[in-house]
Amino acid sequence: MILRDSTWIRADPEQVFDFFEHMERHYLRWHPDHLSFEWLSGRGVREGVVFGFVEQIAGKTLRKKVAFTRVDPGRYMEFAPTSRLLRLLLPRLLFRVEPEGEGVRFDAEIHVRTGPIGARLNRKEFDAVRVHMAEEGQNLKALLERL
Repeated sequence: MILRDSTWIRADPEQVFDFFEHMERHYLRWHPDHLSFEWLSGRGVREGVVFGFVEQIAGKTLRKKVAFTRVDPGRYMEFAPTSRLLRLLLPRLLFRVEPEGEGVRFDAEIHVRTGPIGARLNRKEFDAVRVHMAEEGQNLKALLERL
């Protein structure tokens, strides 16, 4: 299953990537349910850089430690949990930035390995993640268009 959100932003790809390059400054204001962010090994959007974040979704506090696994500067960033066990269920998350008109299309995807029964049993949680992703897209739009 892939959870997706797409948002058009009046910005250029470099502005979007700069936001993520300096996530330590932006994470808390990006979404009110974001609790903390830290670079753990390296800094910025580069393959191999490890970072951790804590957020609250559906009333649950979620702690993630992830690493960038693929980066195409200005266009694409993919990351995955550092835990092999968690990666079995959550193999990758990604952000894609595509020029579109006088701005960019910002796409976010969370790839989840679950069958139909798992999707049904966790429907409320997945719906809450979808809402959170949509809010992140709109908040990113508002933050970048103010610059």
